[in-house]
Amino acid sequence: QVHLVESGGGSVQAGGSLRLSCASIGGTSRCMGWFRQAPGKEREGVAWVNKQGPFTRYADSVKGRFTISQDNAKNMLYLQMDSLRPEDTAMYYCAAQRPGYCITSLRSDTFDYWGQGTQVTISS
Repeated sequence: QVHLVESGGGSVQAGGSLRLSCASIGGTSRCMGWFRQAPGKEREGVAWVNKQGPFTRYADSVKGRFTISQDNAKNMLYLQMDSLRPEDTAMYYCAAQRPGYCITSLRSDTFDYWGQGTQVTISS
C-alpha cells in the first residue's frame, strides 16, 4: 500500500511560483502524477512521470510553466509551478500508479493511490 502526503501549497500572486512536494510512504511507484481540481470542475491531470526515464507528460494548460521531478533516494515527487495564473487555483493531488504498472496517462482512472491534496490559490 502506497501512502502519499502532499505539502507546499499556499497563496501567491499571479506570476509567482510554488513548489509542491509529495512523499511516498510504505512503497514506491515507478509512475506518478499530479492532478488538480477546482470547485465545480472535474479533476484534471496536470503532469505525469515515469521515474525510470525520466519520461514526462504535461497537460497543455501547464506545458512550459510546470515541471514534474523526483528524488528517488527520498521517495519524493515534486511539482515546480512557475508563471502561475488565477486559473491554476485548485486543490492539487499527488497520485501513483500501482507498483509494476505504468501507463502514460493523465486520466485519473489510471491511478491507484491518492494523497489528500494541498490547496493552491493564485490571486490576480
